[in-house]
Amino acid sequence: MKIAKGLMPFLLIILAVICLTGCSHVDKTDVQAVITNELDLLKNLDSDTPQKYVSYKELFPDATKEIKLSNEVKEVFSLFFQNFDYEILSVNVDNDKKEATASLRLSTIDAASLAKDYGEASLKNAILKAADSEEQATEKNTDSMEERYLLLDQLLSNNNYATVERECTVELCNKGSNDDKDEWEIIRSHSLENNLVGGLMTYLSDNNLLSPEETLTVYLNTLKTMNTEQMGNYLGIESLFNTSDTDKNSIAAALVELFHSTFDFNISSCDEESYNAVIQTKITTFDSNAILTAYQNELDTYLSSADAVIDGSVKRYEKSMQLLLSKIKSNTATVQTAAVFHLTNDGVSWKLQDSNAAIGNAIFGTLSSTPVSEEANDTADSSEQN
Repeated sequence: MKIAKGLMPFLLIILAVICLTGCSHVDKTDVQAVITNELDLLKNLDSDTPQKYVSYKELFPDATKEIKLSNEVKEVFSLFFQNFDYEILSVNVDNDKKEATASLRLSTIDAASLAKDYGEASLKNAILKAADSEEQATEKNTDSMEERYLLLDQLLSNNNYATVERECTVELCNKGSNDDKDEWEIIRSHSLENNLVGGLMTYLSDNNLLSPEETLTVYLNTLKTMNTEQMGNYLGIESLFNTSDTDKNSIAAALVELFHSTFDFNISSCDEESYNAVIQTKITTFDSNAILTAYQNELDTYLSSADAVIDGSVKRYEKSMQLLLSKIKSNTATVQTAAVFHLTNDGVSWKLQDSNAAIGNAIFGTLSSTPVSEEANDTADSSEQN
């Protein structure tokens, strides 16, 4: 009996430890169940769950217009989470504070690559939108929320992004009114939203999402996709590109076609200091001087002939345009020139500071305006009078 009485305090301590351990285990199980229930909905592509944890406004807080959650926007979240997975690494519960934390390993889409693609596509769209306007071209991004999500939808639909892993901590609180009833709930936060989308919010808000070199590359590559009207608007070469003269329009179209087939560039260096960057490049394009030399030689031969006198001023003008068009179409000569571009980071992204007209002159050289004028007609008229 004495031995039994001596063991009683020890047994009570063991029993208390077992009870506390049992309660702690139950609490952890409850927390794990809540996390599993919520995140499984993301895995199973429940259409409402993504908006519960990831506000559609948070991805693009600077968007100009809000939207209702259309089917297209919901489709973005479905595509984004189609390969989502998670693993609960550990759970810690503080019953006194009614708080819990869980360490998770998340498998999400490669948000860094998606953000980079989005930045490039968004800048290209802004450039083309500016090129479609006859007003002063500017690449200010005025896309609505819906337009931005539609761009994300396009990228997610057309590209296969890898899956990457990241670890994060989830916080929960017990909303239960008494000790007999636990109601664990995941605490929604910006950090949780960002982690669930693989850090996409952080990447999209990075003003260095695209480096100065990557930004310039988008600008110059987008030029290759522009039609005649867009190039005229964007580069400010209205005298040649925006005209009702059908002959000049033919010249402009031929120049753009020649530009598309010859234009290339190579970035030599980038000197970045604070919010400014200077990029040295080598630009390859058609040799405008070679075209003009060949044109001028043939024009001089024509103007000194009797045909030029007989033709009269109207036909001489038409002949001059035909000669120029012919030399543009037959040209195979290219030239490489050095070009310097200046970019500034306004806290949102890198932006090209060089005037569009200066870029146009660098590309088209002396052909940025038509060399055909009434001078040829005047010369021939003078010869006719003499």
